[in-house]
Order: sequence, then C-alpha cells, then structure tokens
Amino acid sequence: MLPIRFESEVFFLKRRSLCFKKEHLTTDKKENKMQLNLKNPLVFFDLETTGIDIVNDRIVEISYLKIYPNGKEESKTMRINPERHIPEASTEIHGISDADVSGCPTFKEEAKNIANDIEGCDLAGYNSNRFDIPLLAEEFIRAGIDIDMKKRKFVDVQTIFHKMEQRTLSAAYKFYCKKDLVGAHGAAADTKATYEVLMAQLDMYPDLKNDIEYLSAFSSFNKNADFAGRIVYDDNGVEYINFGKYKGKKVTDVFKEDQGYYGWIMQSNFALDTKRVLTNIRLREMKK
Repeated sequence: MLPIRFESEVFFLKRRSLCFKKEHLTTDKKENKMQLNLKNPLVFFDLETTGIDIVNDRIVEISYLKIYPNGKEESKTMRINPERHIPEASTEIHGISDADVSGCPTFKEEAKNIANDIEGCDLAGYNSNRFDIPLLAEEFIRAGIDIDMKKRKFVDVQTIFHKMEQRTLSAAYKFYCKKDLVGAHGAAADTKATYEVLMAQLDMYPDLKNDIEYLSAFSSFNKNADFAGRIVYDDNGVEYINFGKYKGKKVTDVFKEDQGYYGWIMQSNFALDTKRVLTNIRLREMKK
C-alpha cells in the first residue's frame, strides 16, 4: 500500500488534471485585426452555475482568458464543486452534472487563487455586469475573501452589442465574427467567443474607443453602487434606491423615513454585497 501522504498527493494531482485546464496562448494576428489598448491586464471570464439566482446559486465552472497589455494571452478553466445538487435543467444547458464536479475543489478552496489571478486586472464578459460579476462577488464574500472589485473597470460585451445592434452570445458571434459558435454554454468556448466579439466590435465601429475606461462606461446602463444594481449613484455620487416602492429615492432619506427598512433588507434574501453597501451607508450617516 502507498503511504497515505503519497496517496493524497496522487489524488490531488488527479483531481487538478480533471478539474483544471490552463493554457498559454498567442494571438492570431490574422483573426484579430487589432490589439486591445490596455493599461491593465483584461480578464474575459464566464461562469456556468447551478441557476440564475445571484444570491442563492453557485458556480460549477469558471473560465477566464487574461489579455496582457503586450498582447500575451493566458487561459484557465476549472470545475467547481458547488456543494449542492446541480438541477437537471441547468445540466441540460451547460452539460455539467453532479458527477462531473464531485471530486473538484469548492470555490472557497480556490478563492485565493482566483483572486490572485485577477488581481490588478479589469474584467470583461457577456452579460457580466448583471450576472457573472454580482455572482462572483457573492462567492468571494462567502469564502471570506475581501477583494475590492470596485476599483476595476467592467466591460460588458452584451451591453455594447445591444446598444450598437440590439440581441445571445451565439448571435453576436455569428454577426461580428461570421462564424458559428461551437460549444456554446461551455465556459471556455463562451469566454473565447466573448473576447473575439469585443475585438470584432472595435473593428466594426470606428467611434467605439479602444480604451477600457471608455468601454466600461459605455457598457454600463447605470452607475451601480452594488453589483446587483439595487443601489445606484446619481451624477453627483449620491446613492439612490433602484427597486421597489422607494425606487428613485435617496438611501439616506429612506433610512430616515422608514426606520425598519434597513432591518428588512438585512433579514431578507438580498445579495450580501447589497447588504454590505447599505450597511456602509448607514454607518457613514451615523458618524455625521
């Protein structure tokens, strides 16, 4: 029998080979006509999950493609054990079942590595501002990883697509790249396709600036104070409620008028990030 320590190492290596894929890539100059104008590395990423609820659902696969300012590319794809059943309806979409992730690490086990991989990077995705980024932020908070994502620029390729042409990633890929998206709803295929779509968008629209700060602002509908968009900033940086009966009212005014509102939010099924933002506003006002 092998020593237990060696067996553990063998299991660890086997698990990583089954759950992780990492590649170093080179840009195909013929396929991508221009190079992104980057100040920071830009990470295109995509999540496959147990469902579409950013508060209650969990990641089962994450794939990201890091583009460096010098054009170097790195990609990584990993399966994540969500520590819960993956609904059959979700498996039908992305093809990942409970058995596929049973031996994979949990998000908490990989959270520090993921945080390190995106440290100092701006982020890009397809429908990422409304889904992937809020859900990823929730996973980091649950894992106890304090990562300040507010300092990043977020480029949502879907928003650019909808603003410039008005529609799914497969349709965008067909429209901009003139190819069919093979492996749609696989995180790796969707991530690479998102990158290619942004490059093609920059080629197609001369007035679309090759600048991440501009693209981040252009691909945002609101200035969100929280990732879920429950709280938004006005042009002066003042926080406003963006849902329910108090939509359009200043957060501080709502706290004064309805003293039970904050407690209701804290006890209800809102995103942890939303609760944290409201708590910070409340603490800020108490210090005045």
